[in-house]
Amino acid sequence: MVLENVISNVIEAQKANMDVLDLGLHRNSIKTLPDLTSHALIVSGIRRCGKSTLLYQLLKERHPEALYLNFEDTRLYDFDPSDFVRLDKVVRESKSKTLFFDEIQIIDRWEVYVRQKLDEGSKIVITGSNASLLSRELGTKLTGRHITRELFPFSYAEFNAFAGSGPSEESVLSYLQTGGFPEYIKSGLDEILHHLFEDILIRDIAVRYGVRDVKTLQRLALYLVSNVGTRITGNRLKGMFESGSTNTIMDYLSHFEYTYLFHFVPKFSYSLRKQLVNPRKVYASDTGLINANSGSFTDDLGSRFENLVFLHLRRQFKEIYYFAEKGECDFVVSEKGAVKQVLQVCYELTADNLDRELNGLFEAMDFFKLKAGRIVTLHQTDEFERDGKKISVVPAKEYLMD
Repeated sequence: MVLENVISNVIEAQKANMDVLDLGLHRNSIKTLPDLTSHALIVSGIRRCGKSTLLYQLLKERHPEALYLNFEDTRLYDFDPSDFVRLDKVVRESKSKTLFFDEIQIIDRWEVYVRQKLDEGSKIVITGSNASLLSRELGTKLTGRHITRELFPFSYAEFNAFAGSGPSEESVLSYLQTGGFPEYIKSGLDEILHHLFEDILIRDIAVRYGVRDVKTLQRLALYLVSNVGTRITGNRLKGMFESGSTNTIMDYLSHFEYTYLFHFVPKFSYSLRKQLVNPRKVYASDTGLINANSGSFTDDLGSRFENLVFLHLRRQFKEIYYFAEKGECDFVVSEKGAVKQVLQVCYELTADNLDRELNGLFEAMDFFKLKAGRIVTLHQTDEFERDGKKISVVPAKEYLMD
């Protein structure tokens, strides 16, 4: 239980602290956030990607009159569901109809209070921490009365804006090495990404889901971050780690995906059953996270470059597949059930890989009846035509700014 005056004092102290904060780089994501009254707006994403900062920016730019409360404040450790009555009295006295809640999900039955405020006509914005409640679970809590937006670490454009650099081969290589976590870009300390990786594994997964075999969880995560771009199956991973069942391994993979630590791309098929049983390709949430935590002794720039392009696509689209028949195409992008683009990724086109890259992409273009395709490289530009179909080779410094 928390006293009413304590809640009020915390709100005042947090607002005073926010007024003097440097809000840093203006996130591009803020432009697409809707202004809602009938639904709560949920901003979800991987730990430390900037959700709270985005909330501060939204508050200052659109809703300076809003009431803001971060429930992870140490003075609110004893806050329980009965204290929502006290919070509501503070809210009514403030006369604010816009409520910003950071980490409200750590409080039991928070959804009852949020639904009440929505029914009263309040605007509500919540950040979703993966340590306590994932965006995919919110539907059962708010019975459909929410809109979710995802936030990712800095994009290439945001990285350039933050670093004061422009599109170039050098800045692409720097971004490939550093990734997009704001705190790491500022400091360059690998410990930040080591701790982030472990925090997600222990706090967001092991503690939350009651994982007993933490060692296997950690070994599996290390294997995946060291082998991005490869195809995996639950059975194959179970055989490698010789621990637990295939179902346990699949549970771990789901936990990784729910916390945004890894993304898994299925093979394209018009059959949902085949999508489920075919191997999936694994990508990490950030290339800096790969470089800081990978156990690989080889510097596989090709796989990390492919991971970088995947993340650019993932910021824009959710339906992403790989294509594999006679040849392979790295990415197939679909919207509302219709394939919109096919894309090949190659760090550098050479005489040894050119035919393989072109044939795989032309095969995918034929399969999906598309006239155009692209190959993203580090620095090359070119064009290839075959049977009325055209492939454009584009350098990453242009593609990643699109």
